[in-house]
Amino acid sequence: MLQVNRSTPAGRLRRVLLGAAGSLVAVGLTSVTPAAASFQAAPVLAAPALQGPEHHLTVTVRNAGGSGTDGAFELTCHPTGGDHPDAAGACAVLDRGTRWGKDAFASAAQDTFCTMQYGGPATAHVTGTWAGRPVDARYDRTNGCEIGRWDRLVPLLPDVRAAGRRS
Repeated sequence: MLQVNRSTPAGRLRRVLLGAAGSLVAVGLTSVTPAAASFQAAPVLAAPALQGPEHHLTVTVRNAGGSGTDGAFELTCHPTGGDHPDAAGACAVLDRGTRWGKDAFASAAQDTFCTMQYGGPATAHVTGTWAGRPVDARYDRTNGCEIGRWDRLVPLLPDVRAAGRRS
C-alpha cells in the first residue's frame, strides 16, 4: 500500500515559479545580445563556502536502540569537532549532500508516494547552522520516504538498520 503526501498550495506555487523561471531562461538564451556583453553582465553564483563557524549542529537521537546512539551530540565541521561519535563521517555525508539551492535537511516533497513500512521507533532532531543557514529538522522512520531520508544522513544519524538485523 502507498501513502500519498497531498499536494499543497506551496507545492503548486513552487511548480509554477520553476516553470516561469525556465521560461525566462529560455527567453534569455534566445536574445540578440552579443555573447560577450551578456557574459560580463551575468552575476557569478558560487556554492556556499564550506569553511567557518556556520557549520555547527546539535543532533538529538531517541529510541535508536544501540549503545551510544541515543543522546545529544555536538558537531562542527570545517574544522571537524564536537562529541559526535563519527564527526568526520558525519561532516563528509553533509558535504556530499550540500548543493547550491538545495536544502540538505529537506523533508520529502508533499506529492511524493511513500511506501507504508515501519522502520522502528527511532527519532532525531537536528538543529544549528549549516552552510550559513539555520537548521531545524526532525527525522523518524515511519514510512519509506522518512526511512530513506534518515538513511541518506548515516553516519550523522545512527545506522539503525544494523541494530534491527540483530534483533
